[in-house]
Amino acid sequence: MANTQTAGGGNAITEQLSQDRRIALGKAARVAAPRAGQEVWEPLQSRPDPVALLESQAASRVPELVPIRYGRMVVSPFTFFRGAALIMASDLASTARSGLTVQACGDAHMSNFGVFASAERSLVFDVNDFDETLPGPWEWDVKRLTASLAIAGRERGFSDKERASIVLDTAAAYRTEMAQLATMRDLDVWYARLDVDTVMKEIGNVLGVGNKKGEKKTLSKVKARADKQLAKARTRDSLQALGKLTEVVDGETRFVSNPPLIVPIGELVPEAEADSLTKQVHGLIRSYGASLQSDRRHLLNQFRFAGIARKVVGVGSVGTRAWVILMLGSDGQDPLLLQAKEAQASVLEEFVGKSHYTNEGERVVAGQHLMQASSDIFLGWDHVVGLDGVQRDFYVRQLRDWKGSADVDQMIPEGMSAYGRLCGWTLARAHARSGDRIAIAAYLGSSKAFDNAIASFSEIYADQNEKDYQALQQAITDGRIVAQSGL
Repeated sequence: MANTQTAGGGNAITEQLSQDRRIALGKAARVAAPRAGQEVWEPLQSRPDPVALLESQAASRVPELVPIRYGRMVVSPFTFFRGAALIMASDLASTARSGLTVQACGDAHMSNFGVFASAERSLVFDVNDFDETLPGPWEWDVKRLTASLAIAGRERGFSDKERASIVLDTAAAYRTEMAQLATMRDLDVWYARLDVDTVMKEIGNVLGVGNKKGEKKTLSKVKARADKQLAKARTRDSLQALGKLTEVVDGETRFVSNPPLIVPIGELVPEAEADSLTKQVHGLIRSYGASLQSDRRHLLNQFRFAGIARKVVGVGSVGTRAWVILMLGSDGQDPLLLQAKEAQASVLEEFVGKSHYTNEGERVVAGQHLMQASSDIFLGWDHVVGLDGVQRDFYVRQLRDWKGSADVDQMIPEGMSAYGRLCGWTLARAHARSGDRIAIAAYLGSSKAFDNAIASFSEIYADQNEKDYQALQQAITDGRIVAQSGL
């Protein structure tokens, strides 16, 4: 069954459509947006200056942190792309759309997929960044994913053929998985998830390389590196973060000082203001619990507030307000580290319409719950009035919970292709939870028409990304903007 209210609006089902009708909708969408036409990307004459778009985002961010964002983006065309979600959303707004809407990630580049712990304490692979989530075209997420792979492939020195193979594999994984999801019961789609241990067993042969005929197959460097990364992810928890981010002073656990990346509240503002801000954030923690399930709220109440610091995170998010909060349980070795991160309007909003949610933190949390198979048990939202009198929306989550991501700098073509397939499968499953999977599958069809178009688009957009990256470099050289590198 399907309904006319899609992708997280929170509205009741208003109309059920038959399977035949849903298939017809998907095929009709090919008229509005032919599959072969998905390759088209031509910058409009009125295309906004990409650096100006980045500057527009800086206006609402912490001024002294913005140069760090530019410094991280200017490292390479790939790091630039990571921070350029607004630029790409602006570009995609001028492309043809199928008209089929899902809860979109809004920033589905390859580094925004990864592993983390499920509520049941198994390691899962999923989309893991939702700052830009909003109901929108499913194609935009696919294109951001595949363009990121093409750009990363260039950075790794892969050939044209190798990059094309990676993107084709990723698009095909999305298409074939959506076709499979279209045949499944609604509950089965909702429960579908990618358990990492199971997947590693299933793709072991793909990641392995064979020796001469008759000889035992050995694991490739790709598989060995993947195993090492997964083992490392399982160590990334609150205890590990406690040892890295805090120190014991006069018997009390406090955040270390490593400005500007992590700065205890007492070093940011005068003592009186620090006390006031600490009380505000402490109040945020207490009130945000109302957005949690009652059992998780009960668990949160077992911990006491122990400290706060500002922490710089990510690439595109640098400059938004992000706090790391130390909570302690029965003793100092029972920590819970939370991150309260400012949620601003999605980069998609200008092009697809405003969120149904008045609180941007709630938008992020609702979108994450819709797209992820298993979300952080402490994921919630609230708002707080800062010392400047401005009310800002925040979402709260655990700082680390077995979180790990792919090491792009070490990937070989076979490894990136396998990784792309995992991302394509995952994105299809995430979209199928909120959108009309039968209509999308009908639009995609069984041929490689969509795959081929996406492969062409990804290379064309990688060219555009390099030009925009050069524009940022020039803006720094000219002194138009200031970049702080090495942080």
